Amino acid sequence: MGRTIDQSVRELWALARRQHWVVARRQLTELGFSRMWIEHRIAIGRLHPLHRGVYAVGRPHVTPYGRWMAAVLACGPEAVLSHESAAALWGIRRAGSRLEVSVATGAKRRPDGITVHRRPSLRPDEVTTHHGIPVTSPTRTLIDIAVRLDREALEAAINEADKLDLCDPEALRSALDDAKGQPGVRTLRTVLDRRTFTLTDSELERRFLRIVHALGLPKPETGARVNGFKVDFHWPDLGLVVETDGLRFHRTPAQQGRDRVRDQVHTAAGLTPLRFTRAQVRFEPGYVGDTLAAVVRRLAA
Repeated sequence: MGRTIDQSVRELWALARRQHWVVARRQLTELGFSRMWIEHRIAIGRLHPLHRGVYAVGRPHVTPYGRWMAAVLACGPEAVLSHESAAALWGIRRAGSRLEVSVATGAKRRPDGITVHRRPSLRPDEVTTHHGIPVTSPTRTLIDIAVRLDREALEAAINEADKLDLCDPEALRSALDDAKGQPGVRTLRTVLDRRTFTLTDSELERRFLRIVHALGLPKPETGARVNGFKVDFHWPDLGLVVETDGLRFHRTPAQQGRDRVRDQVHTAAGLTPLRFTRAQVRFEPGYVGDTLAAVVRRLAA
């Protein structure tokens, strides 16, 4: 027994709500609506063409989500929002007027007003949905836009993705190995390396102790417990504690709060707490050495 027209209409409204009030002709046909029914609804202003075979339901104007949904529908059932449009959907870049969609290499559709990227394939982990719209994953999106952005803009996009908990820089850096050789990977890796270069505790210790040795300072205690906290480096005679922060762009408020408490406890006990990032130890040893030397001179005086 086929669906009645009332059932089809109810399903249409449910579909339109899920798709930000945008539907494709092929979806209307699958719901059982005839070509004549569709053309009549267009004529009386119930369906408003946005792209060939894609309509806004009920009213001609759609939200940005509706624009993105319409672009994906116009490019076929396997299409996904990508590049700058995907970045805007995820909230890691401001929305622009450009609509960008990725499709399989063999797809032939190229609707007016939409930039279509043909690519051999996207892995299942590179495609998802967000607000009901098929879209490239945050990691894939960052790789795609990396070739277009300068360092500052790309770092800002990574920063936003991290703050929104879409992908943290450490996981992003790891994911680049699976995309080796693709456009954008090298640029993204260059930006990430300063932020997410992973030093094991032993590597960190070796690099930091080389800085200490170059300054002619006595070797500090490592991994000692001071005032109830395990610290990275400690000079008891100087009353100096050096800590190295974690690797994320923005530590969470809870982590920042714990760090402040640690520093306050050490300060209250008469110690001087000093913090560097692991990236500074790796990439800016001169700065670390100069700062450490200045603090030691003050404490020794």
